[in-house]
Amino acid sequence: MTKRQATIVRNTKETQISLKLDLDDQSPATISSGIGYLDHMLNLFAKHGRFGLEIKATGDLEVDSHHTTEDIGIALGQAFAEALGDKVGIERYGAQFVPMDETLTRAVVDLSGRSYLVFQADLTAQRLGTFETEVVEDFWQGFSDQLRANVHIEVLYGRNTHHKIESMFKAMGRAMRQAVTINPEIKGVNSTKGTI
Repeated sequence: MTKRQATIVRNTKETQISLKLDLDDQSPATISSGIGYLDHMLNLFAKHGRFGLEIKATGDLEVDSHHTTEDIGIALGQAFAEALGDKVGIERYGAQFVPMDETLTRAVVDLSGRSYLVFQADLTAQRLGTFETEVVEDFWQGFSDQLRANVHIEVLYGRNTHHKIESMFKAMGRAMRQAVTINPEIKGVNSTKGTI
């Protein structure tokens, strides 16, 4: 089986990111972004998606969390797109509900080759530690754009903002695992167009 891996290096005047992804390796993730809460979320995404993930990022955190968070989302989307290659044999779709105490989140993905994000989450706390919660949507927008995937994330209900964001990262990890899984019953790509 061809190794489904990618290495992305993204350097701008605002951020420097090195990212390695392996779709079929469950080695413990190593994440260092300078943003403790984001590191925690990315570790959860990798664990629940069963992905090998290494991220080393530095950015202009003296400004805020936005550039680093968004650029990691961009790099992660690029890595998935590269690792998936021609997408032959993958399930393509993934859908998961994940609870976190009082919160329930639904995440649905289609690795369609078309970018579209639907993000519905009432994040009432503006900050978690040094992390600005409004940038979570920017992270998933960058991810969706670079992966060229439909991504629908809905926090159906909940109270605690930490729980809401945590449940979405777990749900997206699980939905992505389902979508990238190779099904030997699928001949070619999972589309009547012959390409995705």
